[in-house]
Amino acid sequence: MVGPLIPMGVIPETWNNVIALLLGVGFGFALEASGFSSSRKIMGTFFGYDFVVLRVFFTAAITAMTGIFYFDYMGWMDMSMLYINPYYVMSAIIGGIIMGFGFALGGFCPGTSFTGIAIGKIDAMVFSGGLFIGVFIFSELYPLFQGLYNSGNMGGAKIYDLLGMRETVFAFLLIVAAVGMFYGAAFVEKKVKKVEY
Repeated sequence: MVGPLIPMGVIPETWNNVIALLLGVGFGFALEASGFSSSRKIMGTFFGYDFVVLRVFFTAAITAMTGIFYFDYMGWMDMSMLYINPYYVMSAIIGGIIMGFGFALGGFCPGTSFTGIAIGKIDAMVFSGGLFIGVFIFSELYPLFQGLYNSGNMGGAKIYDLLGMRETVFAFLLIVAAVGMFYGAAFVEKKVKKVEY
């Protein structure tokens, strides 16, 4: 068994930040190559004329999930050693609503806004400025939100455990759902484009 690489000592822990930087650069490159530096491309998801965001992220999610399960099954990686961020129910719900609203209003998420900045997009710069202002306000008012922020801690919860099913069954159902969404998205795109013309 050789993974995960850093927790098992295959790669020294001192390489954490270097690897994070390289992964970040690679992620930004993938976002730009997919057209996510354009707010029009991202807003297409909300208006139904372009679902490339849904396709790219669902493809990435199911590919990574399948790879992790397969590596664990083959004994190449110990999935139990992977770190999972604690799940805080209320802050996840409220934060998701706020981020979704900002996403729909500005046409960017934090990652895509920095991708836009990298190629000189002014709207991405404005959006990122608002992001930093929001982070600053939240940090200054954190004592007011601390109780809500830390409420409903479920630890490193996994969806398949919460649903009471085996991870392989959940993986299969998620892949089926993703394929269904791909076909559904293509159907909606055709309908919207017909209306436009």
